[in-house]
Amino acid sequence: MNDDIVLSVEHLMMQFGGIKALSDVNLQVRRNQIFALIGPNGAGKTTVFNCLTGFYKASGGRIELNVRGAPTNVIQLLGERFEPTDFVSPARFANRLYYKMFGGTHLVNRAGLARTFQNIRLFREMSVVENLLVAQHMWVNRNLLAGVLNTPGYRKAESDALDHAFYWLEVVDLVDCANRLAGELSYGQQRRLEIARAMCTRPKIICLDEPAAGLNPQETEALSRMIRVLRDQHDLTVVLIEHDMGMVMSISDHIVVLDHGNVIAQGTPQEIRNNPTVIAAYLGADEEEIV
Repeated sequence: MNDDIVLSVEHLMMQFGGIKALSDVNLQVRRNQIFALIGPNGAGKTTVFNCLTGFYKASGGRIELNVRGAPTNVIQLLGERFEPTDFVSPARFANRLYYKMFGGTHLVNRAGLARTFQNIRLFREMSVVENLLVAQHMWVNRNLLAGVLNTPGYRKAESDALDHAFYWLEVVDLVDCANRLAGELSYGQQRRLEIARAMCTRPKIICLDEPAAGLNPQETEALSRMIRVLRDQHDLTVVLIEHDMGMVMSISDHIVVLDHGNVIAQGTPQEIRNNPTVIAAYLGADEEEIV
């Protein structure tokens, strides 16, 4: 894979019983890009996100991450089906068995991809800062004996995690809310906290599922500035699902349009804005009526 490509999706398919939600989706996301995935309701956008992040196991195709120095096959992390050839090689069989037993979404996150959700999923009865500390469980000292003895290494790891949490609270302007319960925050603050929590897992790619949903114009503008900061100051690639077309057109470097589980267009914001196929999909009209 080209080193500039951090996420490659080839011939992605997702089927639920007899319903085909995705049909042969292909896309490539470049490093440090704000990449938008748009389309009418029911187009399959969140299904793509769920496949990318391991919440769904794709019915077919390939998803490959190219971050942290090595390519990662997302579908393999979730545990691929056993094939007859797996039983020929003990090493291949052991590898396939390992992922069948221990694979999952946490390995996708560990590989460098994090996400937020269309419906906010915070630990509402925990404080704001506790939400960010929980997100760092893979990066702190989890040795039981070190915790019981409260060793210097354990104390330093705890201090570093707290510093990291407050760093991201400052980025999303929530430092003053650090000790409040997450469930007490306003809707816009909870949106920002969810982004901060995802960033505490130290991803290289973050997938934001409708982050501007329910926000007023001022909050949406602040969110747009924050997303640019993530890209420009934190070496991050952002993949975005969003229905606010003003926001999408103002911040995106590249846009892919889905409709009924198929890619119908891709290009720059200017190219997408003037694409008759895209306009027809959103208006529910035939392309010939638009031209």
